[in-house]
Amino acid sequence: MDLEIADNSALVTASSRGLGNASATALVREGVNVAINGRNVDALEEAAAELREEAAGDTRVLPIQGNLTDENDIETLVETTVDEFGGLDHLVTSAGGPPSGPFLETDDEDWYEAYDLLVMSVVRLVREAADPLQADGGGTIVNITSRSVKEAIDSLVLSNSVRMSVIGLEKTVSKELAPEVRANAVLPSAHETSRIEDLIEQGVERGEYESYEQGLAERGSSNPLGRIGDPMELGNTVAFLSSPKAGYINGQAIPIDGGAGKSNL
Repeated sequence: MDLEIADNSALVTASSRGLGNASATALVREGVNVAINGRNVDALEEAAAELREEAAGDTRVLPIQGNLTDENDIETLVETTVDEFGGLDHLVTSAGGPPSGPFLETDDEDWYEAYDLLVMSVVRLVREAADPLQADGGGTIVNITSRSVKEAIDSLVLSNSVRMSVIGLEKTVSKELAPEVRANAVLPSAHETSRIEDLIEQGVERGEYESYEQGLAERGSSNPLGRIGDPMELGNTVAFLSSPKAGYINGQAIPIDGGAGKSNL
């Protein structure tokens, strides 16, 4: 399917790996010029090289180093993207997850750090990007969060609590910036990202699994589809939501979890 977004421009944060990288991959395959972001320069350059190999035609990939908890870095991210591409059509927000742990083992610093990373990064990105997104016919925002906003996950009190603020922001923005800008969120469960790969390999080393394949199978065994997600399944959804093919989808929080969620809504 041609998503009709070739020659558009996008900024995808936390995209040197993981679900942000999968989203950037899906967009460059559609011919979208993409600015990617990460803190590690080497990892960012490596990701940019891989994305250029995936890119359709003369699609451009622009790596921009920056820390999502730094307000000045966020301003630079948006300004550099707009300057280099001549505008901004799509914003995809992603960020690493906060530390796991039960409520009584988290302190004030943990809470403030999680809020700064997961919520204020999105607040600042949307604020900086609002004007260019509303220009030249409008654009889209997709926030990558977690299924924890619908169902609390054991030992993830920070994610369970803090990420819900992003959904409140996304819903508000979907009305305040409409009709020029559509805003949606995707709520992934476990996908086969490098983080999951590392956890499984550590389990193999500890003797919990006989092989990586066994560990992967066990992690997906409770899912109705019998597996965990492929990152590109989420990335392709992000690209679709960014396209006019999804032109009447706005203000939604869409689980990408293989049906693992137990909530009716």
